[in-house]
Amino acid sequence: MSNDTLHAERMHLAGLLEAIQRCVYFLNASDEKHAWPLTAAALEQNKKSIDLFESLAAINERFAKLQDTLGAAMRHSVLLSGETGETFLKVLAFYEKTGVIDSIASWQLCRATRNLAAHDYGTDYAEVAEHFNALHSLIPILYGDAHRFVAYCRDTLEASPLRTDFDSEFSAITRDSIGQNGCPT
Repeated sequence: MSNDTLHAERMHLAGLLEAIQRCVYFLNASDEKHAWPLTAAALEQNKKSIDLFESLAAINERFAKLQDTLGAAMRHSVLLSGETGETFLKVLAFYEKTGVIDSIASWQLCRATRNLAAHDYGTDYAEVAEHFNALHSLIPILYGDAHRFVAYCRDTLEASPLRTDFDSEFSAITRDSIGQNGCPT
């Protein structure tokens, strides 16, 4: 890899790291708008509340965006780490082994849970509440993964977010979610 190519790859990763921080910031803002857990009765009582359902839709979107952006950054950074990444499962295995993600199973659970909303827009308020309560309960997993990944990039690859606009908020939001694997910054 030439110096120009390496620089371009590092800059791309830096942009992805900044995007991860932004995703955490905006997901947290949407998540904090609600009293958890949601109930079917509250959703049915407020079934015409545009603010409520736009905010819930934002949680779905921002949860998915965070996981997608984190996945893209992990795939990209594994190449800079000199590791093999032929499949995303191998990328996940590498980051599970290094303690960046809690586990492949928790990553897949987050993915499966968020994908359910993409395929099921029912009107059963109990199911809607269950879905959003499940997403809410999984958010700390993604926050912990994001926290440990940003720390890994900083410590191992000497890569940091492109801009520091979201650093303090990202740290404050994710510090309580660093989870079982620790890896404090």
